[in-house]
Amino acid sequence: MCFDLDSSPPIARISGAAVSHDDLVLEARDGNRLAAFAAISAEASRTGIVILPDIRGLYRFYEELALRFAERGYAAIAIDYFGRTAGVSKRDDDFEYMPHVERTTQEGIQADIGAAVAHLRDAGCRTIFTVGFCFGGRNSWLAAASGHGLAGAIGFYGRPGRGRDGAPGPTQRAGELAAPILALMGGDDPGIPVDEVEAFDSALSSAGIEHEVVIYPGAPHSFFDRKFEEFAGESEDAWNRVLAFLERYS
Repeated sequence: MCFDLDSSPPIARISGAAVSHDDLVLEARDGNRLAAFAAISAEASRTGIVILPDIRGLYRFYEELALRFAERGYAAIAIDYFGRTAGVSKRDDDFEYMPHVERTTQEGIQADIGAAVAHLRDAGCRTIFTVGFCFGGRNSWLAAASGHGLAGAIGFYGRPGRGRDGAPGPTQRAGELAAPILALMGGDDPGIPVDEVEAFDSALSSAGIEHEVVIYPGAPHSFFDRKFEEFAGESEDAWNRVLAFLERYS
């Protein structure tokens, strides 16, 4: 789990921004129905963002993040991973997510991402990005190898190497990544050693993929959290890099 239930994105709200939001149920190409949360600005956006949560799936942190993107003029949709096993209803704080995480598949996750991409395109977005955290960071990068036609893929502290089951990760599939990559990583993340991040950077360079890999020395996993006041500077820098990446490739 990346964030606590009372965590929030370390991003200032834009007072007075005209934003609307809605709970949705999307349908993936395999017929799966999945919960999603969409936020849009009053002015139509040509750029859409699919937000991929950590292993708990869709909850408040990611709904707030979608609103922060919408305040800045982007159409954003945060998705859930567990429609196939837990349905589409709202969940309480005691939701046992790990049995559902273990039943996810890369094919299913990418089908669900595809449903969100299609929703944004139907809403008029011309360029689509993915932004993910932890489990979602890894899947954001892998989305660039999954035929979605992304303009870019952003990941916060995703695992770039092989999965615990030995499945190839973004590092091993670097040559398949068909979009620019932004990776924002903690330098003191016990679950993702710096040498694994550096291997990802090298693989992207060898594959000729446009990319930026940023390691924040001393920052832990999940540093992008308003509660981590000691890493406010790193969080601000990371957010500014996200916005610059979106602007560059939109």
